[in-house]
Amino acid sequence: MMRKQEQRGIAKAAQLRTQEQNPFGALGQSWALGGAQEEMFEAMRAALPILDAAVGKLVRLTGGFDISCRDKRAEDGLRRFLRGVNVGRGQVGIAGFLEAYLDSLLMYGRAVGELVMSGGRLQAVCWGDVRKVHVKQGTSPLEVKLCVWENGQERVLPYQDLLLFSTWNTNAAHPYGTSLFASMPFLADVLLKIYRTIGVNWERAGNVRYSVVYKPGSETVQSEQAAEQMAREWSQAMRSSRNGEVRDFVAVGDVEIRVIGADGQALDSEVPVRQILEQLVARTGLPPFMLGLSWSSTERMSAQQADLLTSELWALRRCVQPVLEKICRAWLRSEGIGGEAEIVWDDISLQDTVEEAHAELYRAQAEKLRAENGKE
Repeated sequence: MMRKQEQRGIAKAAQLRTQEQNPFGALGQSWALGGAQEEMFEAMRAALPILDAAVGKLVRLTGGFDISCRDKRAEDGLRRFLRGVNVGRGQVGIAGFLEAYLDSLLMYGRAVGELVMSGGRLQAVCWGDVRKVHVKQGTSPLEVKLCVWENGQERVLPYQDLLLFSTWNTNAAHPYGTSLFASMPFLADVLLKIYRTIGVNWERAGNVRYSVVYKPGSETVQSEQAAEQMAREWSQAMRSSRNGEVRDFVAVGDVEIRVIGADGQALDSEVPVRQILEQLVARTGLPPFMLGLSWSSTERMSAQQADLLTSELWALRRCVQPVLEKICRAWLRSEGIGGEAEIVWDDISLQDTVEEAHAELYRAQAEKLRAENGKE
């Protein structure tokens, strides 16, 4: 009997969550959440404004939220706290924390934050730089600890229960999240090459260079002297034109003047640029017109596009909702209040509200028809 009781107290081991070894032996079982790849994503976002706009649109379209508690006094107090909480970096309010947290989540595939306690009460909620944090697996595959690398040594952050950590687009190869830009570097590189070439060509075309060819005939003036005189007069005419003075160039003999490079045909960049942008926009999940691209005859969002965008935004909400619930739970516990707080998200757009109103009207009409048919 004693042996069976002891066996019932033994914890079960996770069969699928094995403790993978980091390929970099110097770090042991720690995984750096920042590196060269993150720097590449930052360079892509800085070089392509459409990527920066996509992240900003997704963050703002995710929207705000409200909370609901059984105790209305606790609900009012929690609302006041979330509205005026210090989130660091000169920002106030949980909305500022949520925007920075979502930006990091999309940009790097992960985000970190911290609950700041003072005197046993929750005083602030801060977001942090995920690039400076390492993840270390604990004794159990289900346990994750955040740590930092200081002076060549790994230091596990002491208050793990006060840390906030979320991952986005996890998979077997990247268990700690994948950036929204993860599949874009190749196409972004090609697009930047096209833009760079366009800039160089326009720089050359804008700064026109001329070719003056003199074909000597039966003139008595020597060819070398004539060429020097033409070069001098041509340079003087060009310098005068810079100052707004109109000066003609007159030459005797067979003289041909052409623009260098005028015969070269510029490559058509519209089709390849659009093909690449279509791939990049498809990865963001946003309709093209939201990013300033007029590819269709109408700018009205179709019902199918609205459904797809709504599903993307709800996926983001589900990812950060546990963090928001943890913040609300920490405040309730620090104030000595029991119970839980429910996160009530705002409607994503006015179009969703109209569609819901139409659906409610159709349901009411259907119920009315069923009631009338039943009486008959």
